[in-house]
Amino acid sequence: MTPNPKIVNSVEKLDYRVTVGDVAAQAGLELNFAQQGLLALASEAGGHLQVAESGDVVYLFPQNFRSILRNKYWQLRWQKTWEKVWRVLFYLIRISFGIVLIASIVLMVVAIAAIIIAMNSSSDDREGGGNRGYRGGGFYFIPRFWLGDIFWWFDPGYNRRRRQRRSQAKGSYQMNFLESVFSFLFGDGDPNGELEEDRWQAIGAVIRSHKGAVVGEQIAPYVDATDQYEDYMLPVLSRFNGYPEVSPQGEIVYYFPELQVMANRRSSESLAPKGYLQENLWRFSQASSGQITLAAGLGAVNIVLALVLGTLLRDGTIAAQLGGVVAFAASIFWLLLGYGILYLLIPLVRYFWIQGRNPKIVQRNQAREQRAIALRQPDLSLSQKIAYAKQFGRQKVIGDRDIAYTTEDDLLDQNLKNVDRLDSEWQKRLESDS
Repeated sequence: MTPNPKIVNSVEKLDYRVTVGDVAAQAGLELNFAQQGLLALASEAGGHLQVAESGDVVYLFPQNFRSILRNKYWQLRWQKTWEKVWRVLFYLIRISFGIVLIASIVLMVVAIAAIIIAMNSSSDDREGGGNRGYRGGGFYFIPRFWLGDIFWWFDPGYNRRRRQRRSQAKGSYQMNFLESVFSFLFGDGDPNGELEEDRWQAIGAVIRSHKGAVVGEQIAPYVDATDQYEDYMLPVLSRFNGYPEVSPQGEIVYYFPELQVMANRRSSESLAPKGYLQENLWRFSQASSGQITLAAGLGAVNIVLALVLGTLLRDGTIAAQLGGVVAFAASIFWLLLGYGILYLLIPLVRYFWIQGRNPKIVQRNQAREQRAIALRQPDLSLSQKIAYAKQFGRQKVIGDRDIAYTTEDDLLDQNLKNVDRLDSEWQKRLESDS
């Protein structure tokens, strides 16, 4: 079984010595799932178990355990290679929409110019050729001007200078025009794609920062909706193996014994997350306003050119007579027109979808913020609940002195070490008593 990436990352962040509660809180995983994953990871990566006298288990991993896993699992090696390949492929996919847009415009401009030149030539022939020297030469100037003007935007030096200016102003990455076309069409991905992972990590951190005992109001700023019966705590209890406890005043508090055991001591300040879970608003595009305007403008140009081309191709014989570029453009005319329509229709639909979604996100953020404010300014009843929950708060750190058995050493050697340690402690006690 391939190790879980979240568990692998958590072990590295926690300095390679962890408990099940450490990993569950860090990664926001269910305790049982974290325990199974740690056992599998320890088995495959050469990890060791350290059992304390209290029965708590600590998992110790070598710092090169990623290399051990990569050497053992071809899936991990392939995954790392595929990630590099996919980054290149996805970039090519992103810029392909802009390339298709430019290519369709260029194709239609050339086809329209060829048709008009042919029509002018035939007209001149009928009139006796009085104006043959002109022969629509201006139409060669039009596509040449368009090509030069459009591809100026793709000049590497030009884009680099724009990025430098705007990165200095905004401090953020500036995409090139081909990337901005994809962003204009489809946006830049879900800004809350990792919201659930962030939510459970924050809840785990809240529980750890309060030494494994909390009240529902302390978790409320991290959930979407609350109720007077605190049903929103049921998934939290299930995921982290928590237990409810009723106070003398009839209020419910929750404690999580397995999240109270830590492999290394950490301050409550370092464990505490932000005041509340905040969702990011959807953005239409991260491209600059100029890039969006240009992308939309080229989409409109694409449709206009397609309509002009369709008008010129009403005579079905002209494409067959001219052949070449004109015949090719005629064969894919409906594809060109459909692409232009969808090019503007998709962003339009997405724009109205975002306008309907963002107000709901704002409402949820405001509701969570209000719960966080109420928690920072508790009334008498809430203060009593929090004080009662603190009675169940514990923070047990499993140090080297607490270890009774470890798979690192031979059992006989460990027994001898334990005997020597007990003798040393006994001797110190006798000396202190005397």
